[in-house]
Amino acid sequence: MNWFGFILAQCLNALSQASILFFIACGLTLIFGIMRIVNFAHGVIFMLGAYVGYTANVVTGSFLASLIIAPIVVGLVGMAFEWTLLRHLYGRRDGGAYLLLTFGLAVVLSELIRIIWGAQPRSLATPEALLGIVMILDQPFPIYRLFLIGLGLAAGIAVWQFLERTRAGLLIRAVSQNSEMVHALGTDVDLVRTAVFGFGCALAALGGVLAAPLVTAFLGMGTSVVIDAFVIVIIGGMGSFLGSIIGSVLVAFVQVFGAYYFQDLALALMYLLMLIVLVVRPGGLLGKEE
Repeated sequence: MNWFGFILAQCLNALSQASILFFIACGLTLIFGIMRIVNFAHGVIFMLGAYVGYTANVVTGSFLASLIIAPIVVGLVGMAFEWTLLRHLYGRRDGGAYLLLTFGLAVVLSELIRIIWGAQPRSLATPEALLGIVMILDQPFPIYRLFLIGLGLAAGIAVWQFLERTRAGLLIRAVSQNSEMVHALGTDVDLVRTAVFGFGCALAALGGVLAAPLVTAFLGMGTSVVIDAFVIVIIGGMGSFLGSIIGSVLVAFVQVFGAYYFQDLALALMYLLMLIVLVVRPGGLLGKEE
C-alpha cells in the first residue's frame, strides 16, 4: 500500500467533511456573535435544507438549482421566525427563553418535515458532472468530495471578505460589538439581526444540500451534526468566524482519522479535543477571554 497516498486521501476526506461542518458551524457562529443566541434549531434547519434541496432537484432536475433554491427558502423561513417570534425576546435577561423558543422551533420543523416528506429517507443523487473518481498517488478519491473542498474554501473566503470588506459586514461587526451605539447612529439593528439570522440559516441549509448526496436526507440527520457544530463553536470560540473554520478542520480530522484508527473511541476523541482546548483556553482558541 502507498501509505503516503493513503494518508493524503484521508486528509482530503477530512477536508471535505470540514467543508460541510463549516457551513453549519459558521451559521451558528454568526447568529451567536450578533444576537448572543444559541440556536438549538440549527440542526433541524440543516435537515430542512437537505429536504428542500431534494425537492428542488426533483422539480428542476438540476443539482445547481437545489444549491440556490434551498438556502433561499430556508433563509426566508429563518427570517420569518426571527421577525415574528424571536425579536420579541430581545432585552430579556433570561437566556433560557431563547433556548426554549429555538427548541420549540426544532420540534415544529421536525414534525412538519415528517408530515410533508414522510418518514422514508430521500436520496439526492450526485450530479453526473461530479460522479466518478480520480487517482491521487494511486489512491481513488471521489470527485464530489473534491468539489466539496473547493466550494468550502470558496465560501469561507467569500464570507470572510464580506464581513471584512463590505459596508454590510461592517454593520454586522458593529452590531455584534455595540448594538446600542449602532442604533443611536440611525441603523436599523432589528433588520441587521433578521438578515444575519436568515443568512446563518441559509448557510446551514446549503450544508444540508451538500451532505444529502453522501448520507441521504433522513429524519434526525441534524441531531448529530448540530452536536458537532456546537463542539466546533466551543473549540473555535463563541462568535469567532475564523475560529469556526479552524474548529471545523480540527473536528473533521479527529472524526476521519479517529474512525479509521480508533473506531471505538472516535466520538470520545472529539470531546477530548474540546476538553483539552477548554482547559488551555476556556474561551476557545480564538474566543474572548473573560
